[in-house]
Amino acid sequence: MPEQSPFFAGRGPGRPGLAVFLNAGDPPLDLLPELAAMLDENEVDCLELAVPFPDSVTDGPVVRRSADRALAAGTGLADTLAAVARIRPGLRHLKIALLADWSHTVRGTAPADFACAVRDAGCDGLLLHGVPPRLRAAHYEAAHRAALPLVTTCYAVSDAEALAAAARDASAYLYLVAHYGRSGTSAAPDHARLARALTALRAACAVPVAVGFGVRTAEDIALLAGLGADAAVVGSAGVARIEAALTQDRDPVEEFASFVRELRTAGETVRRPDPAKESHS
Repeated sequence: MPEQSPFFAGRGPGRPGLAVFLNAGDPPLDLLPELAAMLDENEVDCLELAVPFPDSVTDGPVVRRSADRALAAGTGLADTLAAVARIRPGLRHLKIALLADWSHTVRGTAPADFACAVRDAGCDGLLLHGVPPRLRAAHYEAAHRAALPLVTTCYAVSDAEALAAAARDASAYLYLVAHYGRSGTSAAPDHARLARALTALRAACAVPVAVGFGVRTAEDIALLAGLGADAAVVGSAGVARIEAALTQDRDPVEEFASFVRELRTAGETVRRPDPAKESHS
């Protein structure tokens, strides 16, 4: 594990980190340089860039339609890594975490070869989706040997053992999923449970903890920061803005820039909810 994670560094008090999720190829890959430059200029901390894959059981309809558009355009791992390699040298602040599904993207490739390819393309971190538990150690060890930081995941409702394992293996950041369900779905947030999970993870974790699922607005980001999150991950809400721009023949980069500016109003004043007053139901 590196001594210090490259993700979400340099944030002052009340200035939560921000990660945004997009499928590579949606918008089209030829727009990625412009989009990444815009994110960099707006000091977005992380782009979670997914190699598109079909029929995700963890994604809601917005993200699944996005993946389908990217797949229909022929976007795959080689295209995605080549695009990252082109844009990475020009980025000053933005980090790129590649999200790769084991079954669709990784299976059949030696763990060491895959980790080195991701690293050599210029990705700053790797989030492996759907790795069978019996193969996880080999992929994590390969990433460690390649000096490729790992994003691990767990749920706010995970037991202590799962929280500890995610904290132990994370070397980029830890993605804490706020609730069960598919991305883009809403669930009544259990602030007390989230606060307890964040307290446990931040005590055990040497890297930042970012919270995602159900994060749509600047107010959501500020609330999570008040609960103790280092950063927030925004997915479906931004993907929906891309989809609307493409459907209505508007510039998707300009539309996403507007969305980012809305999110960036978070952090001016972090509201700290009182978990004791939240429902435990």
